[in-house]
Amino acid sequence: LELDGPVGNKKDFKAFSRRMAVCEWRSPEQLKELLDLELKDEGESESKILQRCREAIRYSVKTSHPRFFNQLFAGLEPYSTVASFIIESIKTSLYTYEVAPVFTLMENAVLRKMIETIGWEEGGDGIFNPGGSMSNMYAMNLARYRYCPDWKEVGLYSAPRLVVFTSQEVGLHSSPSYSVNEGGKMIPSALEERIQLAKREGAVPFMVNATAGTTVFGAFDPIEEIASVCEKHNLWLHVDACWGGAALMSKKHKHLLKGIHRVHSVSWNPHKMLMASLQCSAFLVRDKTSLLQRCHSARASYLFQQDKFYDVSYDTGDKSVQCSRKPDAFKLWLMWKALGSRELEQRVDRALAMARYLTQEIKKRDGFQLLMEPEFANMCFWYIPPSLRKLPEGPELWTKLHAVAPVIKERMMKTGSMMIGYQTHGDKPNFFRMVVISPQVSRQDLDFVLEEIHHLGQDL
Repeated sequence: LELDGPVGNKKDFKAFSRRMAVCEWRSPEQLKELLDLELKDEGESESKILQRCREAIRYSVKTSHPRFFNQLFAGLEPYSTVASFIIESIKTSLYTYEVAPVFTLMENAVLRKMIETIGWEEGGDGIFNPGGSMSNMYAMNLARYRYCPDWKEVGLYSAPRLVVFTSQEVGLHSSPSYSVNEGGKMIPSALEERIQLAKREGAVPFMVNATAGTTVFGAFDPIEEIASVCEKHNLWLHVDACWGGAALMSKKHKHLLKGIHRVHSVSWNPHKMLMASLQCSAFLVRDKTSLLQRCHSARASYLFQQDKFYDVSYDTGDKSVQCSRKPDAFKLWLMWKALGSRELEQRVDRALAMARYLTQEIKKRDGFQLLMEPEFANMCFWYIPPSLRKLPEGPELWTKLHAVAPVIKERMMKTGSMMIGYQTHGDKPNFFRMVVISPQVSRQDLDFVLEEIHHLGQDL
């Protein structure tokens, strides 16, 4: 790691040098040979342990490298990293104020600011937890509890068939999915039809899960229109904004989540575009009746005594399905304190500006083809090698093109030059999905990506 100038210089922080490989790829069997994984009766010397640390770093993927574009997280955030070290050093759990007084107040402050950013003028509640999937589960729990709180005590054996509506992009076979357009956005009229159908079949719709920033295409469902449908049918509306929630920080881009103030709950992962250290995931709910606590409370008498000498409303553990819970909000709090809202806004604006630059470069270069015009920081595109460029669109081209991305991915991993994900979607052949996040990424890095893909795949 390098720091140009004083530690407090926010602009000049650099992560891994571009001269370093993004990864030193080894197969599982090779890595087992290189690493002494066996745990023994006797301990090792400090020099040996330092060697183990160096090996762990050397053979791990450098996700903070400026040419790592493989996931919905990237880059190294120095203030959040410092917060992570402090959290591990203090080693506390966020269930009672008595054992985590500082972090309890910090989590509360961060949640209030995020609620304000969403636009819930009357306030709300929330909790940090391990990942967006857990946040979405909390939304399911609360929506069901609101529908019938008695089920917490008596169980579901006599319950009617409950229905949650979610996008085809999510792909939950047990939940009816609503239709999406070619850009991956939900169609509100199709949702209305599915709700009516479920009711005619005797089912009980109770929740709709919308998405603000889908994993693949970065699509934003039309929240305003969905909210109107949900209000008509008295359904809980949850928005999975784990990826796209960062757009709320930007005056220029927050229109992508128009109507977010009307929803019941939101999941938002600051460890994604805002770059807080993993993991940093918030679940937020537009409720001030202690719904989180009433839904999840187990009233453990060894933790949540009601006759404590302080205000027990600060004991947040009964909001959670967990007991031990890390103070992840500190990673966002310290970063936000250091940078301020304006610089976080600039971080979002810059990421989307860089995505637009890459989009224009893809359009200009032979052999590159966008799947669709990106709405957010997700670029989905094909690389078509010279040998395939004269083939007409049809089964032969798609079959051969399907094999291109996996080979290029293998080659980039083995050279360590960069990392980009690929996948298929529906009946589309494999394509690259690239996500721009880190402010350490330059236009030259994005040019390099396209040149390197061509270099690695031009012979296919």
